[in-house]
Amino acid sequence: MKGKFITFEGSEGCGKSTQSKLLYKFLKSKGYPVVYLREPGGVRISERIRKILLDPRNHIAPTTEMLLYMAARAQVVNDIIKPELLKGNTVICDRFLDSTVAYQGYGLGMDVEFIKRVGDFVTGGIKPDLTIFLDLAVKKGLVHREGKKDRIEKRSFRYHMRVRNGYLKLASRERGRIKIVKVDKDKNFTQEAIRKIALQCHFKISKDKLKR
Repeated sequence: MKGKFITFEGSEGCGKSTQSKLLYKFLKSKGYPVVYLREPGGVRISERIRKILLDPRNHIAPTTEMLLYMAARAQVVNDIIKPELLKGNTVICDRFLDSTVAYQGYGLGMDVEFIKRVGDFVTGGIKPDLTIFLDLAVKKGLVHREGKKDRIEKRSFRYHMRVRNGYLKLASRERGRIKIVKVDKDKNFTQEAIRKIALQCHFKISKDKLKR
């Protein structure tokens, strides 16, 4: 693939969507051809699957849940991610395969290696060049989700702890790809840290241009 594929991961309330959009806007302002997506979603079919997955009224078996996430992913890879990478563009995605490994694998206790094999099949082997894992204490993240919660957010504190620990295991095994950014200060400080990582890993942007 000619393009760069950057994904953002993290447990609930970590600011993942905010930070991924900020990096997208920043790279776009510097003239990079960049596309922004979220998972599950990004295309019509995947967005419909998203509604099914997150609706608190639905009772979905773990295997069904995992396969629905994979189906949504297969569609967005085919329709957008692969074509854009082949054109040499940068794709920024709010969640990707690591989410399924963390949430359905470590969180629900499904076979992690099996999930990875299914993931390789549905993505055609496409993997992120860089993954930003925004790490925030589970209690703090869930506080940000008080009020109307989706089906996944309603799960127990222990479940969300398993998800976070799963992410940390993934990061320890793939240190070259997954970079941990602690979310302990304001969003601007966090964004500066993310930009520096992106600069060091993939983009030739001078330090002065990292500033706002």
